[in-house]
Amino acid sequence: MLTRETPVVIDGPVGQLEALYLDLPEPKGLALLCHPNPVQGGTMMNKVVSTLQRTARDAGLITLRFNYRGTGASEGSHDMGSGEVDDALAVALWLRARHPELPITLLGFSFGGFVAASLGGRLEARGEKLSRLFMVAPAVMRLRAEDDLPQACAVTVIQPETDEVIDPQLVYDWSNALSRPHELLKVAECGHFFHGKLPELKELVAPRLSN
Repeated sequence: MLTRETPVVIDGPVGQLEALYLDLPEPKGLALLCHPNPVQGGTMMNKVVSTLQRTARDAGLITLRFNYRGTGASEGSHDMGSGEVDDALAVALWLRARHPELPITLLGFSFGGFVAASLGGRLEARGEKLSRLFMVAPAVMRLRAEDDLPQACAVTVIQPETDEVIDPQLVYDWSNALSRPHELLKVAECGHFFHGKLPELKELVAPRLSN
């Protein structure tokens, strides 16, 4: 099976976006991955994002990860808000144009969890039927009233219990207040970047991608 991603350039709202795309001969779906905080060094090559990409690939999904505006070779400047969601929407529409029939799964880590969640709401508002949303150690404090989560797809929140970047209690409180059905998975003795815990992350995500 071809496992090497192909570099691609996608037209974004403020310039070209750098991305890595993996096509498969008999795909089961599409996976779009959103990376962590670019101001703090987050890129599409982050090891958690890379683990999620390989997990989606192994589950038979076409994958696409990308750098937000102002990150890597992507043009523009950081917005740290709706601008990155605008970028993600452009990338999602690029992916959808090439594969009009396949279901989309969104996966976001940290700041990317906020981006993926917001993107899911926007896509659903456009009539898109999503397969699933994964929010890994998500920056839930960035979600605003206008950032609607998708309502029709399955949502999985994966939170390290000893997260040193995002207070786990913030995520737990957000989960408790969330009215729509979802699952919250806690990873014991695990920090924000899943040091030594990437196999456990894959074990949580893989079976849910295969369902």
